[in-house]
Amino acid sequence: MYGLRMGVTGAALSTVLSQYIVAFLMIRYLNKKVVLLPPKMGALQFGSYIKSGGFLIGRTLSVLITMTLGTSMAARQGSLPMAAHQICMQVWLAVSLLTDALATSAQALIASYLSEGELETVKEIANFIGFVTGVLLAAILGVSFGYLVPLFTQDAEVLGILRTGVLFVSASQPINALAFIFDGLHYGVSDFPYAACSMMLLSAISSAFLLFAPKVLGLQGVWLGLTLFMALRMTAGFVRILSKTGPWWFLHSDLERGGFSVCS
Repeated sequence: MYGLRMGVTGAALSTVLSQYIVAFLMIRYLNKKVVLLPPKMGALQFGSYIKSGGFLIGRTLSVLITMTLGTSMAARQGSLPMAAHQICMQVWLAVSLLTDALATSAQALIASYLSEGELETVKEIANFIGFVTGVLLAAILGVSFGYLVPLFTQDAEVLGILRTGVLFVSASQPINALAFIFDGLHYGVSDFPYAACSMMLLSAISSAFLLFAPKVLGLQGVWLGLTLFMALRMTAGFVRILSKTGPWWFLHSDLERGGFSVCS
């Protein structure tokens, strides 16, 4: 698309095409492994799908609203701040998606071991992936942010604005890692209602902050609001794991016997 000089139109077209290509390849691969369409439509179990999927749709909409609001507030700062914001956002999303892969792994592992009753293994996964691997990977990737920026632009004014976003993008990576890992842990135990409801609440709080902070702090206010959003996500996940009445009750069994667990 760059060679054809299609500009923003080319970027949009390539994004859409990439989504369709990946979707086609995934469906083709799944079709070789499982039966995607059963003989009878009643066997699809739409009820269970809608019950869990409905919560996730609400959660996803909350995330999109907050992120879109952040982009809108950045656009109101002018073309140069908007360009800097988009570069920061792309690097932020790329690094975050890498840590999100850990959440997907945690989700699959926890669902498997939990169904087998291996609670100690689940506890080790929560400790290792959630508190060690995620934070270290995010910190390492966050430090490299400064070296990636010149790949996007050589404009001196945009680079000057980007320096104000480096701190937020890099410093928020450990927070992002924990937030994504906690999401994966909750999905692994099918704790969809809490994941959705907590996201809607903290999204409303973050959106309210994003509506007013950029008017005073400019682009820094946008990134401060996005950092607040991820910090609240992380906190909500941690609070759920600390709860003795939720699906993570077994993590506290060691404390009652004088041992240590994920919350110690």
